[in-house]
Order: sequence, then C-alpha cells, then structure tokens
Amino acid sequence: MPPVTTDATRERIIDAAEECFRRFGVAKTTVEDIAAAARLSRATVYRSITGGRDELILAVVVRDLHRFLDRLAARLRRERSVPEAIVEGALDAIEYVRGEPTIAHFLVPEAAGHMQAAVAGAAEHVLDLCCEYVRPYFAQAQRQRMLRADIEVEGTVEFLFRIITSLIVMDRDRDAEAQRRFLRTYVVPVIAAP
Repeated sequence: MPPVTTDATRERIIDAAEECFRRFGVAKTTVEDIAAAARLSRATVYRSITGGRDELILAVVVRDLHRFLDRLAARLRRERSVPEAIVEGALDAIEYVRGEPTIAHFLVPEAAGHMQAAVAGAAEHVLDLCCEYVRPYFAQAQRQRMLRADIEVEGTVEFLFRIITSLIVMDRDRDAEAQRRFLRTYVVPVIAAP
C-alpha cells in the first residue's frame, strides 16, 4: 500500500474532526477522539495539524464555507436583479448555516468560546474568502449601475457578511417572508442603486 500523502492525511483528519464535532459537539471533542476517528496516532494528527484544535475547528468551518460559497456563486450567476440577489443570497446563507450541523454546532453557547478562539485570528481570512467569491458579481453590478456608485465593493461584502452573521446569531423568529421584508426594507436600499 502506498504511503498516505500529507494532503490526504490532512483531509482524513479534517473529515474525522467534522464527524466528531457532529457526534460529540465542539466543546467535548478531543484531539484523541479525532485521532481515533481518523485511525491515526495523536502524534500524526499533531504533525499534520500544527495549530491543534483551533486549526481543526477553522479547517472544518472553512471547508463548509467553500461548499456554501460555491452554491452562492452559482445562484449569483443566475440572478439578474441585485435586490433579489441580496435578499435570496442572504436567506440562503442564513438557512445554510442554521441547517448545516457542522456549522450550527459552532453557534451553540457551549462552543462559543472554542469557536471564538479558533476564528478570532482568522476572521480576515474568512471575510477575504467571502470577498473573493462575491466581489466579481458586485463589481459587475456596479459597472452596470445596479449597485450604488458611491460605495466600495469590499465594504459592501463586509457589510453583508456582518448583517448575515447578525441575523444568524440573533434569531428573531421571523419566517422567510418576514426576513425578506426586513432585508428589502433595511439592507437593499443601502447597497442597490435607486
């Protein structure tokens, strides 16, 4: 049997971490649990993931974020209306995070400390990743005068990221139509051209 490559080992560990986070929760998952699920030694896990638990938590979140952003990019390619892209994209993000067990586990109170430690130093990385995916669509919309000319694309993406995060964390128990009304009334006018 050929030796396992470093990339393959890393992916195996991230898969195991995701499985353990789903099964035990973030706060209760240990590196030993992850090593056992990956069928690797603790030493191999520590050699492959030098940032330890925090790096594993972030790796799981970033991988899930890539999955969502791929889906969002496909939606943005189809969407012709900037207001609807904002509203439906935000609703997709909220629904995805709330319904995705891997990410939802990070939003429960028991995991808050762990998530904060893992993501605090990498918040710029996560925001940059979101910008990388969404920037081309917003830049094109601005060139077509569908986005306000007096706002920066980077700032717009950050603003939406912050709004979506807030709506995920502070659930006001609105149904989808109430969320749409909220986004159309308060968020769309800040971004879309009149």
